[in-house]
Amino acid sequence: MPPRSRNRELLFLISDVGRLLRTYADQKARLHGMTRAQWAVLLRLERREGLKQSELAEALDLQPITLTRLVDRLCANGLIERRADPNDRRAKQLYLTPAARPLIDRIADRVEELSETVLDGIAPAEADLMLSKLGLARENLKGAIERDAAQDRSTAPDRNTTQGRKTTERVKRYG
Repeated sequence: MPPRSRNRELLFLISDVGRLLRTYADQKARLHGMTRAQWAVLLRLERREGLKQSELAEALDLQPITLTRLVDRLCANGLIERRADPNDRRAKQLYLTPAARPLIDRIADRVEELSETVLDGIAPAEADLMLSKLGLARENLKGAIERDAAQDRSTAPDRNTTQGRKTTERVKRYG
């Protein structure tokens, strides 16, 4: 058996940490009668209110129909509202309601607790270094996705061009 590549092991570890983090966040959200996806919608809107549903779906890497169901549920619960887009009659922008603010504060507290669990035993300076290096890795991936999408557009049939353009646009907008 050939020796394992350190880089390959690192990529597997990053993937495992992401998967476990999603599982743990799902557990925490369920304790509050919500889903991780609902948390993600609320927290993303806190960062950028006024997103169109299509933009939010891209930012969260969700299918539009999946996001529509989430938004419908959050609207029914009085946490977000759809408003007409002044620039596009067909589009709706999403905004948090005043009722969402206290909930977002509680979610932020849970996320902070989750972070403390995940980063237990990691010194703040080490966490800063990880943040910097993982940020660099993210930028490397964004660049690779953009280059590959550009290459695909120049060589691929038309059906792949649209998907490559959408991927590149999503990476540029939302990281």
